[in-house]
Amino acid sequence: MDSVDGLLKRLEQLNAIGASLSKERDITRLLETILLAAKTITNADGGTMYRMMDDGKSLRFETLHTDSLNIAMGGTSGVAIDFPNLPLQDGNGAPNDSLVAAYAAINSQTVNIADAYSEANFDFSGTRRFDERTGYRSQSFLAVPLKDHEGEVIGVLQLINAQRPGTREVVPFSSADQSLAESLASQAAIALTNRLLMTQLEELFESFINLINLAIDEKSPYTGGHCQRVPALTMMLAEAVNDTLDGPLASFRMTERDRYELKIAGLLHDCGKVTTPVHVVDKASKLHTLFDRIELVDTRFEVLKRDREIDALRQQLALRSQTDAAAESRIAGDCRRQIEALDRDRDTLRTANQGGETMPDEACARVREIGRKHTWRNVNGLETEFLTADELENLTIRAGTLTSAERNTINHHIVATIKMLEQLPWPKHLRNVPEYAGGHHERMDGKGYPKGLTRDQMSVQARAMGIADIFEALTAKDRPYKPGMKLSQAMGIMDKFKRNGHIDPDLFDVFVQKRVYQSYAEQFLDPWQIDEVRPQDWPK
Repeated sequence: MDSVDGLLKRLEQLNAIGASLSKERDITRLLETILLAAKTITNADGGTMYRMMDDGKSLRFETLHTDSLNIAMGGTSGVAIDFPNLPLQDGNGAPNDSLVAAYAAINSQTVNIADAYSEANFDFSGTRRFDERTGYRSQSFLAVPLKDHEGEVIGVLQLINAQRPGTREVVPFSSADQSLAESLASQAAIALTNRLLMTQLEELFESFINLINLAIDEKSPYTGGHCQRVPALTMMLAEAVNDTLDGPLASFRMTERDRYELKIAGLLHDCGKVTTPVHVVDKASKLHTLFDRIELVDTRFEVLKRDREIDALRQQLALRSQTDAAAESRIAGDCRRQIEALDRDRDTLRTANQGGETMPDEACARVREIGRKHTWRNVNGLETEFLTADELENLTIRAGTLTSAERNTINHHIVATIKMLEQLPWPKHLRNVPEYAGGHHERMDGKGYPKGLTRDQMSVQARAMGIADIFEALTAKDRPYKPGMKLSQAMGIMDKFKRNGHIDPDLFDVFVQKRVYQSYAEQFLDPWQIDEVRPQDWPK
């Protein structure tokens, strides 16, 4: 029997174990901790932790340890368990009461066996074969079901070969051992249930986030990849900063909770795009709305060309009574030159319709000139301007394909993101998600949007996401208005942004020194985009 002091010591161990179980977030480590704790307080040589499968029809091996055989499988051991699951029913659908762990799960009660070899009520043939193969002697067994708050069995803790304290002598599990193991199983079941519930809630939450991103993806195929790549690159950069041991960011460290918080913020950083009109998000050319209106302009040119041809034919017909071949030839030549001039004007507008880095002043002036010098007869037969004011505004966009109003519409997505995220009742470990997600369009010099924050007013995480968002946009190959840049070009632009106060210089230095850009490129960019990056050639 246990001495009073020995029992008190084991109760203290039980209390300490219960406290540690509530802190463990990883289910694999939690299950292994439960098993090792149970072995400790019962002086068991070995044990196995089983987990109930979702269908409730079998038990799965999660982790097992046998000290005297130096066996550790499953859990954090790195050694996979390839044993088949324990079925809770036989081939005829009857309860599989012949196996100790299965019996404990089926009947929701503890099984305590003094000697397996003399036990007639259970099938220990597999145990005997194991003993013959290893030279082990399986003797005392204790199988304890783990039950959740609703009384449902969620696992089984099975211990083997209790040992007399201070010796290797195998003895039966005592009533104190059983009580302690059952008490531990009760605490463990609560901890495991809580962790499973938290995991399920996290999975449900992330599924909703993915649902939002899927909605954005379905709305526009050009943004779905962005919603996945920015979080990935943000985490790459954050981990690189976390590993930095010197420099201005040497003190930055992340816990697992910090990582999860940043991951969620990354996934939600553009959730406000569900409010952005699809024709603005997908605007591949300057005149694009639901379709590319350059086709309407093309039609007007065809009308002008037709009118020129008709006018020329009428003039030629008027000369037929005079039979003036030279005059007819001159009229045909004038018509041809006018049509060629119209074709050149059309090509000019088609070129202007494509977005680019910059549109020179002379190109803008040429578009306006074409709009002024031509008129056409509309469907109502009225002479009208060749280009509308809206078309002129779009065709003279200086950079990209968006007008000022459309750019404001696009920019509003971050306002919508912040509003949406600030409406949610974030738990303590996720309370920074709105700040991280809502700051990726701010600039270090305070010229960003929507709040005009400066570097000192932003977290490291928000600044890192800003770098990730810009770099992903530069190198993305799925945008409708531009091809993806090569690494060297994108990194050159990023360095310029560092020097002009757009992005965080310390974070960008880590981005360069740790070659985060290279890791990202190898995972997400096409081979033709990955060229040599030479920071030594950048302006100092």
